[in-house]
Amino acid sequence: MSANFSTLVELWERSTERHGPRELFGTKAAGGWQWITYAEFAVVVDALRAGLAGLGVAEGDRVAMIAHNRVEWAAAAYAVFGLSATFVPMYEQQPLEDWAFILADCEAKVLLVSTDQVLGKMESIRERLPNLKAVIGLELPPEDARSYEKLLATGRAAPQPVEHPSPEQPACYIYTSGTTGQPKGVVLTHKNIASNVTACGELFKLRPTDRSLAFLPWAHAFGQTAELHMLFSSGSAMALNDEVANLVANLAEVKPTILIAVPRIFNRIYDVVNRQMLERPKLIQSLFRTGIRAAAQKKRGEVLTLGQGLALAVADKLIFSKVRGRFGGRLRFSVSGSAALAREVAEFVDALGISVYEGYGLTEASPVVSTNCPNGARLGTVGKALPGVRIEIDRGATGDEKNGEVVVYGDNVMHGYHHREQEQREMLQPNGGLRTGDMGFIDEDGYLHITGRIKEQYKLENGRYVVPSPLEEQLKLSPYIANAFLYGLNRPFNVALLVIDEPAITRWAHEKGVVIQNITSDPAVKELFEAELKMRAQAFRGYEKPKAFRLICEDFTLENGLLTPSLKVRRKLVLDRYLPILEGLYAGAKG
Repeated sequence: MSANFSTLVELWERSTERHGPRELFGTKAAGGWQWITYAEFAVVVDALRAGLAGLGVAEGDRVAMIAHNRVEWAAAAYAVFGLSATFVPMYEQQPLEDWAFILADCEAKVLLVSTDQVLGKMESIRERLPNLKAVIGLELPPEDARSYEKLLATGRAAPQPVEHPSPEQPACYIYTSGTTGQPKGVVLTHKNIASNVTACGELFKLRPTDRSLAFLPWAHAFGQTAELHMLFSSGSAMALNDEVANLVANLAEVKPTILIAVPRIFNRIYDVVNRQMLERPKLIQSLFRTGIRAAAQKKRGEVLTLGQGLALAVADKLIFSKVRGRFGGRLRFSVSGSAALAREVAEFVDALGISVYEGYGLTEASPVVSTNCPNGARLGTVGKALPGVRIEIDRGATGDEKNGEVVVYGDNVMHGYHHREQEQREMLQPNGGLRTGDMGFIDEDGYLHITGRIKEQYKLENGRYVVPSPLEEQLKLSPYIANAFLYGLNRPFNVALLVIDEPAITRWAHEKGVVIQNITSDPAVKELFEAELKMRAQAFRGYEKPKAFRLICEDFTLENGLLTPSLKVRRKLVLDRYLPILEGLYAGAKG
C-alpha cells in the first residue's frame, strides 16, 4: 500500500520506524553481501546530521557530495534533509571544472567526497571556493579531523534533533549534465520529489519483501526518486552494485525482485541472447524463434494453437528460464527510463518473460511524468500520465499536425533553475506548465508516445525534418554497432558515424576466416556494415536513411566527454570532433 508524505524527512522517519529490523542496504564484501537494517541506518543518519550541524550547516545551506552509490551517500542525503538544508549530489566521473562550477554556483558550505583521489583534486581548486568551509573524506582514517568517521563521532557526542522542512523548501539541486553548455541546477523541493514518489507508489505496489540491485546513479533524478526514495518508502531492500562489469554476476547473487534500469541493459540482453542463439543447433534456433513469436501473440491476447502452446512451453523451459535465471530468477518486473527503449527490444525481452515497464520523465519533473505499469501497459509507448500529473501537447511548437511539444503540469514540476532566470522563463510557463523540449503525442487511449527532441531535430536540404535519436537507437540494435550518430543539417541526405563493436567484429572475422588489417577500412568489414545498415534502416522513411557512413573505433564515453553522466550523447561535442569527417562523406556519396 502506497504511503502519502509531503517531505523526504517524513518518508525517512516513517520508514525507519516502521521497518526498523528489515534489511535496507547491502554491500559486497569478501564473504558475500553485508546488510545494514533500517534501524541501524537511522542511527548513522542521526549521527551524521548532528556532525553536519556541528560544522555550521543549518536551514537553507547547501551540502554537496561527490560519490558513487554507497550507504554514506544515502545517509548524507537524509541527514541534510533533516537539517532543512539542501543536498547537491555530483558524479565521480564529472570533469574537475564541472565540480568547481557546481560548488561555486550553489555556494556549498560542506562537501563530502568518496576517495582520496577525488579529495586531492578538490584541494587543487579549494582556493576558488570561498564559501566552502569543510571537505570531508569518506575514506580518510578516523584520526584525521577531515574524516567521515570523525564527523560521525562528533555527531554522536552532541545529538541534533530533526528539523522538519516545509514541503516548499528545496530538498536537492540536481545539476543536469547538459548536452551543451554548463550544468544547470534544477531546484527540486520536498513536495516535488515526495509527490513523484507517492504517485509512482500508487502504480507500482512495492512490498517490504522486494529487493533491487542498485546500479543507476542516485546523483541522477531517475535513480534517486524511482529507486532510492521509492524503495525506501516501501521498506524494500537495495543491494549496491560495485562495478558495472560485475552486474550480471551480482544479479544472480542478489536475486532482485525489482530492477530499475536503462535501455542499454535491455539492449545488451537482446544482443547477447540473439548472438548466443546463432551458435546453437538449428533445431534450438527454430524453437527459440517460434517461442518468441508465440509469447508475443499470447501477450497480445491471441489464442495459441496446440502446437504454438507446446513450443512456447518447451522454449520457456529450455531457453527463456535460463535467461531469467541470469537475473536471479525472481524478477517481478523491471522499469526502464532515462532514454527511449526500442519497441523491438521491449517486445523481445517481454517475450522472454521479463516484464519491462517503460516510463518517461526529465530532471525538471522530479523526474517521472508518465509510465507503463502492471495495471496499464502498451508496448511502444511511455505509458499514461502519473496520478496528479497532466500532460498537454503543444503542436504550435512544432508545426506538426500530430506531434507537438510535451508540456507537463503537476506538483512534480521543479521550483526552477538556480541562478538561471532566462532559461527558467523559457522552460516554465506562467500557468505552471513545464516545457520539456520533447516531441510526442497522446493516443486515443491516453498513452504518451515520445518521438524525439525538438532541439535535436534538423532539416535536410529538401525541407524534410529528421529526428535522429530514435533512428540511432534502431541502428544500435545491430550486434556490430556500439553507437551511432546521424547528421544531415542543411544537406541533401543523411550520413552516419558508426562506432564498431570490436569484440563482435573479432568474433565475426574468426568465424568467417577473415583476416583484418585495418578494422575501419577493411572491405569485408565495410560490406558487413552496409548490410547491417540496410537491414536496420528498413523501417526508416526514404529521406531518413543514411547514404554514406564512416566507421570509427572510439566509442562515446564519459571519459572522453561525449556522454553525459546519465549516458546521453553530447551531440554538440560529437559534432565539434567529427564534423569534418561527416562533411567529407558527402564528397562522392550519391543521394
